[in-house]
Amino acid sequence: MEKTYDTTVFEAVARKILKDYDPMLLSGLPQAIPIEKIAQHLGLCIEYQCLRKNGLILGEMVYDDTYVPVYFADIKSYDLIYVHGGTIIIDECLLRKGREGRLRFTCAHEVAHWLRHKDIYSGTGQAAAFVNPKISSEENPTVERQANQLATALLMPTGQVKKAFYAIRNTYDPTARLAALFGVSKQAMGIFISEHNLL
Repeated sequence: MEKTYDTTVFEAVARKILKDYDPMLLSGLPQAIPIEKIAQHLGLCIEYQCLRKNGLILGEMVYDDTYVPVYFADIKSYDLIYVHGGTIIIDECLLRKGREGRLRFTCAHEVAHWLRHKDIYSGTGQAAAFVNPKISSEENPTVERQANQLATALLMPTGQVKKAFYAIRNTYDPTARLAALFGVSKQAMGIFISEHNLL
């Protein structure tokens, strides 16, 4: 198992990915990071399926060509579908209105798994799954914490968030405004602001 890294390591990895995709994401006007396009730029495919009937799994990173179980509501049953390695499967429930922040974070989380954990999962037939934190009370293992840290660094580049924060800090509800600007949940932005001592 990989060791846990200092957040500066994840920020450096995220900066490199963002700079390679479009340097203006780090130096231009603060904006929502186009995480789906970045995933495609990295050679990943994104599919939307019902992963579990109970909503427990929100996303999976598939490393090798394999069959994965998905739930088909029309027949009220699970079946296997064939998926190519390098595919992110996101639960279709995240396509509902109001879930955009969770959708984007789940996509970033799975991209982070691809970037950091290929050596752990490739060749094992296993997928890295993002468990719905509202349903599961289990503590995330190290690889899940790492994927969360890198996902955060990808979606909320520190310099860009700080630039935006200082421009709007004296306005009404800056946390909500920043969350909307970067396309993340208010909770995620609140954690970022707290961890970076901005308020």
